[in-house]
Amino acid sequence: MHPNPAFRQTPVPDMLDFARTRGFGVLMLAGDPWPAVAHIPFALSPDGREAEFHLARSNPIARSPGGAAVLVVNGPDAYVSPDWYGAPDQVPTWNYIAVHLRGRLEPVPDDALHGHLDRLSADFEIRLAPKRPWTSDKMTPGVMERMMRGILPFRLVVEDVQGTWKLGQNKTRDQQAGAAAGIGAAPVGQAASDIAAQMQALAARRQPPA
Repeated sequence: MHPNPAFRQTPVPDMLDFARTRGFGVLMLAGDPWPAVAHIPFALSPDGREAEFHLARSNPIARSPGGAAVLVVNGPDAYVSPDWYGAPDQVPTWNYIAVHLRGRLEPVPDDALHGHLDRLSADFEIRLAPKRPWTSDKMTPGVMERMMRGILPFRLVVEDVQGTWKLGQNKTRDQQAGAAAGIGAAPVGQAASDIAAQMQALAARRQPPA
Protein backbone atom coordinates (compact mmCIF):
# COMPACT_ATOMS: atom_id res chain seq x y z
CA MET A 1 0.00 0.00 0.00
CA HIS A 2 1.37 3.41 -0.98
CA PRO A 3 1.77 5.61 2.14
CA ASN A 4 0.70 8.90 0.52
CA PRO A 5 -2.66 9.88 2.13
CA ALA A 6 -3.78 11.36 -1.22
CA PHE A 7 -4.10 7.81 -2.54
CA ARG A 8 -5.83 6.42 0.56
CA GLN A 9 -9.17 8.27 0.53
CA THR A 10 -11.46 5.57 -0.87
CA PRO A 11 -14.25 4.63 1.59
CA VAL A 12 -14.21 1.07 2.93
CA PRO A 13 -17.57 0.14 1.30
CA ASP A 14 -16.14 1.12 -2.09
CA MET A 15 -13.01 -0.94 -1.45
CA LEU A 16 -15.13 -3.95 -0.54
CA ASP A 17 -17.28 -3.49 -3.65
CA PHE A 18 -14.12 -3.41 -5.76
CA ALA A 19 -12.79 -6.60 -4.16
CA ARG A 20 -16.16 -8.32 -4.49
CA THR A 21 -16.46 -7.41 -8.17
CA ARG A 22 -12.88 -8.45 -8.92
CA GLY A 23 -13.33 -11.81 -7.18
CA PHE A 24 -9.73 -12.95 -7.68
CA GLY A 25 -6.68 -12.31 -5.53
CA VAL A 26 -3.42 -13.49 -4.00
CA LEU A 27 -3.61 -15.12 -0.57
CA MET A 28 -0.44 -14.85 1.51
CA LEU A 29 0.65 -16.30 4.84
CA ALA A 30 3.95 -16.24 6.67
CA GLY A 31 5.98 -19.39 5.96
CA ASP A 32 9.37 -21.00 6.45
CA PRO A 33 11.62 -20.30 4.63
CA TRP A 34 9.31 -18.35 2.25
CA PRO A 35 5.85 -16.80 2.52
CA ALA A 36 3.10 -19.17 1.33
CA VAL A 37 1.16 -17.80 -1.65
CA ALA A 38 -1.94 -18.94 -3.53
CA HIS A 39 -3.83 -17.33 -6.42
CA ILE A 40 -7.53 -17.80 -5.73
CA PRO A 41 -11.03 -16.89 -6.89
CA PHE A 42 -13.14 -15.92 -3.91
CA ALA A 43 -16.61 -14.78 -2.88
CA LEU A 44 -16.90 -11.88 -0.43
CA SER A 45 -19.89 -11.86 1.90
CA PRO A 46 -22.43 -8.99 1.60
CA ASP A 47 -21.11 -7.38 4.78
CA GLY A 48 -17.48 -7.80 3.71
CA ARG A 49 -16.55 -9.72 6.85
CA GLU A 50 -15.72 -13.05 5.22
CA ALA A 51 -14.08 -14.17 1.98
CA GLU A 52 -14.77 -17.81 1.10
CA PHE A 53 -12.58 -19.83 -1.25
CA HIS A 54 -11.04 -23.25 -1.74
CA LEU A 55 -7.55 -24.65 -2.10
CA ALA A 56 -6.07 -27.78 -3.59
CA ARG A 57 -5.27 -30.33 -0.90
CA SER A 58 -1.69 -30.32 -2.18
CA ASN A 59 -1.32 -26.58 -1.59
CA PRO A 60 0.96 -25.94 1.42
CA ILE A 61 -1.52 -23.37 2.74
CA ALA A 62 -4.19 -26.08 2.91
CA ARG A 63 -1.95 -27.98 5.32
CA SER A 64 -1.29 -24.96 7.54
CA PRO A 65 -3.14 -24.45 10.84
CA GLY A 66 -4.45 -21.09 9.61
CA GLY A 67 -3.75 -17.82 11.33
CA ALA A 68 -2.92 -14.30 10.12
CA ALA A 69 -3.26 -13.85 6.37
CA VAL A 70 -3.72 -11.18 3.74
CA LEU A 71 -5.71 -11.37 0.51
CA VAL A 72 -4.32 -8.95 -2.08
CA VAL A 73 -6.81 -7.90 -4.75
CA ASN A 74 -5.16 -6.12 -7.65
CA GLY A 75 -6.94 -3.93 -10.14
CA PRO A 76 -5.76 -2.17 -13.30
CA ASP A 77 -2.30 -0.60 -13.45
CA ALA A 78 -0.24 1.38 -15.93
CA TYR A 79 3.16 3.02 -16.41
CA VAL A 80 3.05 6.84 -16.48
CA SER A 81 5.52 8.70 -18.70
CA PRO A 82 6.62 12.13 -17.40
CA ASP A 83 6.07 13.56 -20.89
CA TRP A 84 2.31 13.23 -20.48
CA TYR A 85 2.09 15.72 -17.60
CA GLY A 86 2.96 18.67 -19.82
CA ALA A 87 5.13 20.09 -17.03
CA PRO A 88 8.89 20.15 -16.37
CA ASP A 89 10.83 18.17 -13.80
CA GLN A 90 8.48 15.19 -13.55
CA VAL A 91 9.59 11.57 -13.14
CA PRO A 92 8.15 8.22 -14.25
CA THR A 93 5.75 6.41 -11.95
CA TRP A 94 3.19 3.62 -11.96
CA ASN A 95 -0.50 4.12 -11.23
CA TYR A 96 -2.63 1.30 -9.87
CA ILE A 97 -5.58 0.19 -7.79
CA ALA A 98 -5.24 -2.45 -5.06
CA VAL A 99 -7.09 -3.61 -1.95
CA HIS A 100 -5.67 -5.66 0.93
CA LEU A 101 -8.03 -7.74 3.07
CA ARG A 102 -6.27 -8.74 6.28
CA GLY A 103 -7.59 -11.25 8.79
CA ARG A 104 -7.60 -14.83 10.02
CA LEU A 105 -7.49 -17.86 7.75
CA GLU A 106 -9.85 -20.61 8.96
CA PRO A 107 -10.69 -24.06 7.57
CA VAL A 108 -14.36 -24.74 6.87
CA PRO A 109 -16.08 -28.13 7.34
CA ASP A 110 -15.91 -30.32 4.24
CA ASP A 111 -19.69 -30.55 4.00
CA ALA A 112 -19.78 -26.81 3.17
CA LEU A 113 -17.67 -27.29 0.03
CA HIS A 114 -20.39 -28.05 -2.50
CA GLY A 115 -22.47 -25.06 -1.45
CA HIS A 116 -19.41 -22.81 -1.63
CA LEU A 117 -18.58 -23.97 -5.16
CA ASP A 118 -22.16 -23.41 -6.30
CA ARG A 119 -22.18 -19.89 -4.86
CA LEU A 120 -18.82 -19.08 -6.41
CA SER A 121 -19.74 -20.28 -9.88
CA ALA A 122 -23.14 -18.56 -9.69
CA ASP A 123 -21.44 -15.28 -8.80
CA PHE A 124 -19.35 -15.37 -11.96
CA GLU A 125 -21.87 -17.06 -14.27
CA ILE A 126 -24.44 -14.31 -13.72
CA ARG A 127 -21.96 -11.84 -15.19
CA LEU A 128 -22.05 -13.73 -18.50
CA ALA A 129 -25.72 -12.96 -19.19
CA PRO A 130 -27.52 -13.54 -21.49
CA LYS A 131 -25.71 -16.88 -21.45
CA ARG A 132 -27.69 -19.44 -19.49
CA PRO A 133 -25.74 -20.01 -16.25
CA TRP A 134 -23.75 -23.19 -15.79
CA THR A 135 -24.70 -25.13 -12.64
CA SER A 136 -23.15 -28.19 -11.06
CA ASP A 137 -26.32 -30.23 -11.61
CA LYS A 138 -25.34 -30.38 -15.29
CA MET A 139 -22.53 -32.76 -14.37
CA THR A 140 -22.75 -36.55 -14.51
CA PRO A 141 -23.76 -37.93 -11.09
CA GLY A 142 -20.73 -38.69 -8.99
CA VAL A 143 -18.22 -36.69 -11.04
CA MET A 144 -18.51 -33.52 -8.97
CA GLU A 145 -18.05 -35.49 -5.76
CA ARG A 146 -14.90 -37.15 -7.08
CA MET A 147 -13.42 -33.83 -8.17
CA MET A 148 -14.18 -32.22 -4.81
CA ARG A 149 -11.94 -34.75 -3.06
CA GLY A 150 -8.95 -32.79 -4.30
CA ILE A 151 -9.90 -29.44 -2.73
CA LEU A 152 -10.73 -28.04 0.70
CA PRO A 153 -12.91 -25.06 1.72
CA PHE A 154 -11.57 -22.09 3.68
CA ARG A 155 -12.56 -18.61 4.70
CA LEU A 156 -10.74 -15.42 5.58
CA VAL A 157 -12.36 -13.61 8.51
CA VAL A 158 -11.68 -10.02 7.48
CA GLU A 159 -10.47 -7.75 10.28
CA ASP A 160 -8.88 -4.88 8.33
CA VAL A 161 -9.36 -3.35 4.89
CA GLN A 162 -6.75 -1.14 3.22
CA GLY A 163 -6.79 0.23 -0.31
CA THR A 164 -4.79 2.39 -2.68
CA TRP A 165 -6.21 4.26 -5.65
CA LYS A 166 -3.00 5.79 -7.07
CA LEU A 167 -4.40 7.91 -9.90
CA GLY A 168 -2.26 11.05 -9.89
CA GLN A 169 -4.16 12.83 -7.12
CA ASN A 170 -0.86 14.50 -6.12
CA LYS A 171 -0.68 16.23 -9.52
CA THR A 172 -2.64 19.21 -10.82
CA ARG A 173 -5.94 18.58 -12.55
CA ASP A 174 -4.40 19.31 -15.97
CA GLN A 175 -1.37 17.10 -15.30
CA GLN A 176 -3.62 14.25 -14.18
CA ALA A 177 -5.82 14.63 -17.25
CA GLY A 178 -2.77 14.72 -19.53
CA ALA A 179 -1.35 11.54 -18.00
CA ALA A 180 -4.73 9.85 -18.32
CA ALA A 181 -4.90 10.78 -22.01
CA GLY A 182 -1.37 9.48 -22.56
CA ILE A 183 -2.11 6.17 -20.87
CA GLY A 184 -5.36 5.81 -22.78
CA ALA A 185 -3.61 6.31 -26.12
CA ALA A 186 -0.65 4.04 -25.38
CA PRO A 187 -0.70 0.52 -26.92
CA VAL A 188 -0.36 -1.24 -23.58
CA GLY A 189 -3.53 -3.26 -23.13
CA GLN A 190 -6.90 -3.30 -21.42
CA ALA A 191 -5.59 -2.74 -17.90
CA ALA A 192 -4.04 0.56 -18.96
CA SER A 193 -7.32 1.60 -20.59
CA ASP A 194 -9.10 0.87 -17.32
CA ILE A 195 -6.68 2.94 -15.24
CA ALA A 196 -6.90 5.78 -17.78
CA ALA A 197 -10.70 5.78 -17.45
CA GLN A 198 -10.42 5.94 -13.65
CA MET A 199 -7.96 8.85 -13.89
CA GLN A 200 -10.10 10.73 -16.42
CA ALA A 201 -13.15 10.38 -14.21
CA LEU A 202 -11.25 11.63 -11.18
CA ALA A 203 -9.73 14.56 -13.09
CA ALA A 204 -13.19 15.54 -14.35
CA ARG A 205 -14.51 15.67 -10.77
CA ARG A 206 -11.66 17.87 -9.52
CA GLN A 207 -12.11 21.64 -9.49
CA PRO A 208 -9.64 23.65 -11.58
CA PRO A 209 -7.50 26.18 -9.70
CA ALA A 210 -9.23 29.47 -8.96
